[in-house]
Amino acid sequence: MNLHPLQLTDWLPTTKKEVELRGWGQPDVILFSGDAYVDHPSFGAAVIGRTLEAEGLRVAIVPQPNWRDDGRDFKKLGAPRLFFGVTAGCMDSMVNKYTANKRLRSDDAYTPDARPDMRPEYPSIVYTQMLKNFFPHVPVVLGGIEASMRRLTHYDYWQDRLMKSILVESGADWLVYGMGEKPVIEIARRLQAGEPMTDIPQVVYCTDRVTAQQGDITLFSHEECLKDKKKQAANFRPIEEESNKYTAARILQQVDGCTVVVNPPYPPMTEAELDHSFDLPYTRLPHPKYKGKRLPAYDMIKFSVNIHRGCFGGCAFCTISAHQGKFIVSRSKESILKEVRAIVAMPDFKGYLSDLGGPSANMYRMKGRDEAICRRCKRPSCIHPKVCPNLNVDHRPLLDIYRAVDAVSGIKKSFIGSGIRYDICPDEYVREVVVHHVSGRLKVAPEHTSDKVLYIMRKPSFDRFEEFKRLFDRINRDEGLNQQLIPYFISSHPGCTEEEMAELAVTTKRLHFHLEQVQDFTPTPMTVATETWYTEYHPYTLQPVFSARTPREKLAQRQFFFWYKPEERKQIIKELHRLGRPDLISRLFG
Repeated sequence: MNLHPLQLTDWLPTTKKEVELRGWGQPDVILFSGDAYVDHPSFGAAVIGRTLEAEGLRVAIVPQPNWRDDGRDFKKLGAPRLFFGVTAGCMDSMVNKYTANKRLRSDDAYTPDARPDMRPEYPSIVYTQMLKNFFPHVPVVLGGIEASMRRLTHYDYWQDRLMKSILVESGADWLVYGMGEKPVIEIARRLQAGEPMTDIPQVVYCTDRVTAQQGDITLFSHEECLKDKKKQAANFRPIEEESNKYTAARILQQVDGCTVVVNPPYPPMTEAELDHSFDLPYTRLPHPKYKGKRLPAYDMIKFSVNIHRGCFGGCAFCTISAHQGKFIVSRSKESILKEVRAIVAMPDFKGYLSDLGGPSANMYRMKGRDEAICRRCKRPSCIHPKVCPNLNVDHRPLLDIYRAVDAVSGIKKSFIGSGIRYDICPDEYVREVVVHHVSGRLKVAPEHTSDKVLYIMRKPSFDRFEEFKRLFDRINRDEGLNQQLIPYFISSHPGCTEEEMAELAVTTKRLHFHLEQVQDFTPTPMTVATETWYTEYHPYTLQPVFSARTPREKLAQRQFFFWYKPEERKQIIKELHRLGRPDLISRLFG
């Protein structure tokens, strides 16, 4: 927390003038980001910048450079002493720019006033190529979610084709995947020392000279995958398994006559290492250049606290575990309370924390009872198809955090805005959340009602959701509350047919839901669901799986979410007759 009035020099410099205010001749590292610069631990470019700064390096950042003109934003700070860092931002740029129907979005939450035109498609590629054009001899390091999820051959939904590793497409020198603090520190250290870079964990590089080592995994080449979708499906299983192991293998893939080498990840961070990342001297504010402008993504997290990293859910459509890993790394109670007090001291804080959570709200301090078993495990999920008997799902440390935060002077209420995994939480935890931490609506994500589809999604049986709903309703009655359960559902997921969507409509009607939080499945790079959708084979079984692929098929599934709307009724009845399920008509509309 800053104890003095903030000065421009409290942020990382973004212009030549700000560099000069610091008294620097030349930055050591210059970061380019597709997002606006918000100096907050929820924004990756700020985290990497502050991490390198803590190592004694001079770090500048150029947020949302103009790529349409003569490139002056890319040249304005000159060349850094060590390297350029490039990130597309907190989201994959194509997910950020386009809907599931491939329509341009009308806003961008990571841009001032939500302007939708401040970043190109694939900034990782565009920014890198411009930097290489102006400064061909300066190394470029890619990072962030776009680079991480595109580090090997991957399917791109928006171009409807397989794309090469983004390292090859961009021409960058190295790529950091996953959470980047440890590898980027080591990259900077090695560059300063003039030491070899090829064995840094969690780094990807391309070479035309590689000697296969014992234990390496060699994937089918990019060219083989272009010819045979089944080979692309087969590639995904080892990629996912090695991303979620304590001791992983090196992965090799040939493309364009060279070999992309993916080094194994670092072991999970320690509590002290994670605390260090969150305790860096962030201002917690957008850069002053955005004064008077609205940043929706910042508004969303301004008064929230992230208490852990990682997710062991392994949902088939989600990239969280692919990027952060399945092993939970939790912050100390002291670090969490320090951040809470910093928020309380903010002048516009009114006493309400919007979220006290993580990728999933209730995984704090959860891990295997016997770490030796975890070290041998390569399951992508610790709770699917069943909860691992070695997994400790004790919620008491999390409840202790909730109560400690609520006891901080200035806190009126802390809400749980992150989704709750209802398949692992005890009644005591649910009661605490419902009574003390819900703002009237509690988000959960059953995603579907069909157990067949849920199995492909790596989600629990819908019976578990119904049990949770009964508990939620009972607690509300007991406490005299009138709170809503807001379930999330997905249509057109691999394995889902129109008939299963029709049954979803009947089931959710029986439970008195008029669905709001719904989405059409969007294939995003490097998830098991995306590989299944594109290849039409499940990567773990290599058996065929149906996916709704055409706009007509996808719309036919989506309409069942909205059976309660009069304008949808006629088409739904027609579709149910076509499916040979007139029995569902009376159950929906009788």
